Amino acid sequence: MRIKQISVDGLFGIFNHVIPLNREERITIIHGPNGFGKTAILTILNDFFNSEYSKFQNIPFKKFQVELDNGEVMVVSKQKNERLKELKNSIHIRLIESQRLLNFVPNRIHRGTNPIESTVSIYSNELAKLMQDKIKEYGITSESLDRTFPLRVVKQQPSADVTNEQLRQQLDELESTRSSLIEIGLLDKEEKDSEFKIQPQDIDESTKNVLSVYVEDVEKKLNVFAETAKKIHLLRKIINKKFAYSYKEINFSKEKGFVFTTLHNQELLPSDLSSGEQHELVLLYELLFKTKPNSLVLIDEPELSLHVAWQVEFLKDLKEITELANIDVLMATHSPDIIQERWDLTVELRGLDK
Repeated sequence: MRIKQISVDGLFGIFNHVIPLNREERITIIHGPNGFGKTAILTILNDFFNSEYSKFQNIPFKKFQVELDNGEVMVVSKQKNERLKELKNSIHIRLIESQRLLNFVPNRIHRGTNPIESTVSIYSNELAKLMQDKIKEYGITSESLDRTFPLRVVKQQPSADVTNEQLRQQLDELESTRSSLIEIGLLDKEEKDSEFKIQPQDIDESTKNVLSVYVEDVEKKLNVFAETAKKIHLLRKIINKKFAYSYKEINFSKEKGFVFTTLHNQELLPSDLSSGEQHELVLLYELLFKTKPNSLVLIDEPELSLHVAWQVEFLKDLKEITELANIDVLMATHSPDIIQERWDLTVELRGLDK
């Protein structure tokens, strides 16, 4: 279930706004002068759907409605409404406030050492844990398939549908996939060397049966990594495009999560990144790894933490992320550098008719 339109009457006792969400492009940008209610609208949406009623008690409005794509209309109330609880639970809202992306939190793991831990370090550890979990899942899947492999080969019926050339192509594709997983730290290089020694030139019928089962098994094994790998690849592509200007790059490992280096391979700490670089990394990580599919992500003034040159690319990067992560974005901005030529994605918040 997705939000189709948001409307508010009497915001601050003055403004009436209607915001239809762009459901095809999945990105909607609201813009307007300061004081017209951009941040207030995002705050009300976030706090209502996350049942934090006390946080928007002091924002004056007469009526606030949310229309869903199934035709239902929710009227936002400042009081708890049990009747709406089930409906609210089907809508996931995440608010990202640019100025709060780099909060420092107490380090409870290493008491007596560094008393604070940056968001970048926290997310780096989170990603390392995710990678390790996926590697364990890969091991369990591999063990299960390997155990039954001989029996399934014996039972495999000869197939005239699969040609030798198709098998070779499938093996090449699997090798390419495995190489890309090694590149982002999800597989060790040794596994590639041991697994892909089969490069058949002439394949007889019995070999074809064995290889058909083998190919199916490897596809199932590597599919464990598919979603995570796509997100890591996209994160790396976008971040390294930004980091190139300062001669840095990001890579990944299952032990450390993020691995930052100079172009001369000197390893860097998260604290060696500029605040702008940290902001960009944290923002992209939240969008890709911490947001549920079909969520509506609210982004308030991303330009506050983005270099002007990065603002120009922000919408294009965001489009790739929304497609991969399957999310909608409602963004408030003052920046024409972010909007670029995409005024078709914008909704202007207007004042009173004079």
